[in-house]
Amino acid sequence: MTTQPINLTEWETREPKDDSALAGPVLAGNPAAQQLAETLTKDGRIEILELARGLELRASSFVGRFFLGDLMVTIRPKISGIPLMNLLRYAYRLRHLDLFAEVGYAASSSSFEDLLIHQLAAEASELITRGLHRDYLRTESMLTSPRGRVDFGNYLQVASRAGVALPCIHHPRSEDTSINRALHGGLELAAGMTQDHELRGRIRRLAKSFAASITPRKLDAPSFDEAWHSLDRRTTAYRPALTLINLLLNTQGAALNEDTPNLAAAGFLFDMNRFFQALLLRFLGENLAGCVVQDEKIMRGVFAYDPANNPRHCLPPKLRPDFLVLRSQRVVAVLDAKYRDLWENNLPREMLYQLALYAMGQESLERRATIIYPTLDEASRQQVIFVNDPLRGTAKAQVVLRPLNLLKLDELLRAKDIQAHRSRAEFAHRLAFGAFQDVSTN
Repeated sequence: MTTQPINLTEWETREPKDDSALAGPVLAGNPAAQQLAETLTKDGRIEILELARGLELRASSFVGRFFLGDLMVTIRPKISGIPLMNLLRYAYRLRHLDLFAEVGYAASSSSFEDLLIHQLAAEASELITRGLHRDYLRTESMLTSPRGRVDFGNYLQVASRAGVALPCIHHPRSEDTSINRALHGGLELAAGMTQDHELRGRIRRLAKSFAASITPRKLDAPSFDEAWHSLDRRTTAYRPALTLINLLLNTQGAALNEDTPNLAAAGFLFDMNRFFQALLLRFLGENLAGCVVQDEKIMRGVFAYDPANNPRHCLPPKLRPDFLVLRSQRVVAVLDAKYRDLWENNLPREMLYQLALYAMGQESLERRATIIYPTLDEASRQQVIFVNDPLRGTAKAQVVLRPLNLLKLDELLRAKDIQAHRSRAEFAHRLAFGAFQDVSTN
């Protein structure tokens, strides 16, 4: 049976009535697909419900593609193409390499993973063109023309059969390093993930161009960690490529974990929450003058067990907002990045409760916590929710919903005029603190 495509955008719900391919017992008789659907739903990547009338798919912040039985499910981000690639480059400190026509991004706009793989191809091509890094590797070999030093410890063992050769320990320069093996493994991984035949061919040609000079190995987490920790000032040019490979490696096999290795179907699901948090961390950190932005810093002292009534000696729960903005070592803003368009969608109550605790946990008189969320709607505006005293009705704290227009941010990041730095600083200030007239003090 041919594969049937199902296309969604982030946070969209698709029902059997919306697509005939979802109608009926789609996963019946396919236990592997049913287990994959259960795993994806349990992990919160996408909710897959088997109903009497068919399958219902509820996308979340994860985008990409995976195979579910005879279905090929593709989840697209709302922002795509060149603007998305520019923001990804900025968030993850990737280089802007114009080694192929930018029109290629437009062709891949429906496939998020292809954007990353296009960039990886550009990074790898640039590294190969300039020459792969070579390092001195300890090598033991029998040489007729001795190099390095003679290994006298082994000479007595091989003297009777060595002939004219001597056991030597030398250090030739070689491309067979952990970092080049990781690059090769990452290219092979990317070639298996893309559905674009032209892109797959380009990736395989790049991998083949230096396969003979290394020891090819399947890329896994330990080998990647070895390569990542070997980065130094000589190999800093590899960092963007390894960053992309890490993104691909961490999302391969859709949403499968170590308990279900047999379900490693071809797939890719990337959490846009991670990207959005990385994007905000860099933008605010670079453009909030006079402030320090700390990510995932614990707010201490909000919860505490009564020492006289803690028989299990439990540690108190901890609040960990995405960002604390400090000025003169004092917290001036508590921010949380949520990759969900709260202008188009209602605020989930669990988000409200979480931000209300962040606000109430502050020592300042203005107890306020802010959700920064992405949108493409130019009409979006800030919203404020008061946390009131239930008896007196007076406001005790505020939860602010503040939109970030991603197209506007992309425009600011690409600007090169003399006002660009000031414009970015003003935009960052509005994101962190809001316009002065927007938030009531009542």
